[in-house]
Amino acid sequence: MVAVEGARTPADIECWLTDMDGVLVHENHAITGAAELIQRWVDTSKRFLVLTNNSIFTPRDLAARLRSSGLEVPEENIWTSALATAQFLKAQMPGGRAFVIGEAGLTTALHESGFILTDQDPDYVVLGETRTYSFEAITKAIRLILEGARFISTNPDPTGPSKEGPMPATGAIAALISKATNREPYTIGKPNPMMFRSAMNQIEAHSETTAMIGDRMDTDIIAGMEAGLHTVLVLSGITQQEHISRFPFRPNQTLNSVADLIPQI
Repeated sequence: MVAVEGARTPADIECWLTDMDGVLVHENHAITGAAELIQRWVDTSKRFLVLTNNSIFTPRDLAARLRSSGLEVPEENIWTSALATAQFLKAQMPGGRAFVIGEAGLTTALHESGFILTDQDPDYVVLGETRTYSFEAITKAIRLILEGARFISTNPDPTGPSKEGPMPATGAIAALISKATNREPYTIGKPNPMMFRSAMNQIEAHSETTAMIGDRMDTDIIAGMEAGLHTVLVLSGITQQEHISRFPFRPNQTLNSVADLIPQI
């Protein structure tokens, strides 16, 4: 374990935010210690949320997927970039209109926030994750943005995992649309600290007593740091020990996996 001198300790933390892929699960299998960590939070009455940039699934879907991996996480303890995006847009323009490229996680969140989903004179073009990006839909999005619709993206991730290997994700498609329109999207998901602030509001957390666990320096750790949280990098996912020195910032703690965190809380 590596820790930053003078940092808050896990024993000081009252609320926990954690990434999902690479921290709790890997390819639909629970990572060692994940189930025990969740149970420890429950047993000690710690407030926690599982955060994900994945906008494909609803919290109910994700809770079911986690359950099949052996992790019991109630849907109310899951916060997605789709939920954060819907919350942001509701605050910006209640009852607005949006042309959406995405799946149920995003469309459901926007519907429940009071948005009208339409391809006729929308206020926003909202780009999320999908495994079936349509050239026709992308072309429609480009034309609507050129006509004045504001461009929103759920997350910046350029690629996503699949059994066959990496596949284009929201960030890559956003770059295509940006190139065609000369308009950059406002991106809600990690590493935008807004994703963290919206999550913290859900559990009435304060930055001084909240921690973020993640497996990526370029999303989880930088966003947690910018939101003023205690940051814990686990080496069970994307970022490895040799990668840390490439970044001009450091996590408060670096652990092999969440299993190493359990004795500290």
